[in-house]
Amino acid sequence: MSDAAYIAARGVLKPLLSLLFAVRSSGAEFVPKDGPLIVASNHVSYLDPPILGCWFPRVIHYMAKEELFRVPVLGALIRSVNTFPVNREQGDRAAIRHALRVLKDGGVVGIFPEGRRNLDGEAQARSGAVLLAATARCPIVPVALVRTHLAARQLRAAKVEVRIGAPLQFQGTERKATKTELATWTDAVTRRIGELMESNADPKSEDPGVLLRR
Repeated sequence: MSDAAYIAARGVLKPLLSLLFAVRSSGAEFVPKDGPLIVASNHVSYLDPPILGCWFPRVIHYMAKEELFRVPVLGALIRSVNTFPVNREQGDRAAIRHALRVLKDGGVVGIFPEGRRNLDGEAQARSGAVLLAATARCPIVPVALVRTHLAARQLRAAKVEVRIGAPLQFQGTERKATKTELATWTDAVTRRIGELMESNADPKSEDPGVLLRR
């Protein structure tokens, strides 16, 4: 894994994306400057990972479906910028261990809880993000990517927004979280992302959320 390659790629991509699309970002002040962190975002376009990666203030280690790594050139490219594979159809212990190592080293793991691109908002979010957060005892920063699905067709006519929200912190006892707790927390993260996506949402007005494990 190389943060240098990621930073170099961002240095090239961000000016290019800024020329192609009108991108506005807000809420960067909510992102802790260091320490382990999970970024959870909605996913509506193949442009989501590069746009989020360019406008999020820290280096992200993305968890991505393993099928992408089988594509010639693309697989090597995304691996070079800290992306790692996950099998979405079954519990992938190797991917979980990798993510936990990143978090243990104080890094940032990026997850799209819906698991795939989802334009209609009806996909069921998965509990991977909150499971990692509960295990690593680190915050989740919710992010709403707005109108990225229009960007490729409309270019600068699409006003793309990256709305970063206040972190959700999982605290409490050392015991393992129950399925009910994971489902409740996943709903809370999904709800926060949905609130950020609303047109009148103001990420800067939010207070950090705290979810307590009892």
